[in-house]
Amino acid sequence: MEQEHDWQYDLDEYIRQGEPDRSKKSAAWQTAIGLQDVDGLQTSEYLLETAKEHIEGKIDISTAQKRIYSYYEQRDVRMTVEQDTMEADIVAAHIAELLAEKTFQFSPAELQTIHRRLFTGVFKTAGQYRTYNISKKEWVLNGKTVFYASFDSIRDTLDYDFGQEKAFSYAELDVAQSIKHIAKFISGIWQIHPFCEGNTRTTAVFMIKYLQTFGFNVSNQVFADNSWYFRNALVRANYNDLQNDVHATTEFLEMFIENLLTGSSHELKNRYMHIEYTESAQSANDNVSKCKNCTLEELAILREISKNPSITQKELAEAIGKSERTVKTRTVELQNNGFLRRKNGKRNGLWEVLVEL
Repeated sequence: MEQEHDWQYDLDEYIRQGEPDRSKKSAAWQTAIGLQDVDGLQTSEYLLETAKEHIEGKIDISTAQKRIYSYYEQRDVRMTVEQDTMEADIVAAHIAELLAEKTFQFSPAELQTIHRRLFTGVFKTAGQYRTYNISKKEWVLNGKTVFYASFDSIRDTLDYDFGQEKAFSYAELDVAQSIKHIAKFISGIWQIHPFCEGNTRTTAVFMIKYLQTFGFNVSNQVFADNSWYFRNALVRANYNDLQNDVHATTEFLEMFIENLLTGSSHELKNRYMHIEYTESAQSANDNVSKCKNCTLEELAILREISKNPSITQKELAEAIGKSERTVKTRTVELQNNGFLRRKNGKRNGLWEVLVEL
């Protein structure tokens, strides 16, 4: 599960071509397909061909979804293997649609809506909180389970966690501190496990949409390549066995998020997270962005500028989803702090990032 899949080579080609719209669509599809791995599911060749047609602009996302539904309606689906593939195809198409949308509301209702939209046509309980308690045997825990929230506390616990996060300010936090806090919040939401099935994929899509509010376009290959690692990192963030000196830790999730946001190169290996693994592995924050004093918002701006030094403030604002006023304020601050400078004037000049990202 830690090796590149064949479909990635096909979709990577659209990113290599450098056409922005195709690249964005391809990244969304890579994430959507890769996330099925968290439940051991694989999409079909038909889904891949449909995704290519969407990326190339031959069909829109609505048509892509209709094709997938029609494909399975015309088949006599009897085998469990094909049922699983059908689930993977339908959910992947829904994820690709959601990742393309810029709308997002930070609330438990949004989490519920994401689940409903991902799993409509797959689970009868799509968008509904579970009404019973659950346990799941985890490979990374040697068959033991995380203790999930009691079903009758789901709504109250979600309201509390979202309320705490909404009141929290990232304004004065550097990148490493922000990542640590995000890891704690996201792992806490996952531990509640509000739905009967599909919690990890729902959490992943919610996390991507939430991180986009900080200015990051995170529908990228880190999720596509490491979705099972993401799930295991959530497990380890919520499991204690003090008798055997096993402690809940967000360190693995932090490494995942660092790779996602900062371009760090932590080696994300599932075996490192197994509770019986004894060798020392790379630690979180070992190679986090050199822009240690930057905020998440500032880092998002610098990363966009590094990709396109001639980008205008208007284009920058659109790219990170912030106002032009905010971008102007932040770029002035970044210049004053020695992280950024403008060469050859305002009109025909270029940006130069002065810190290693």
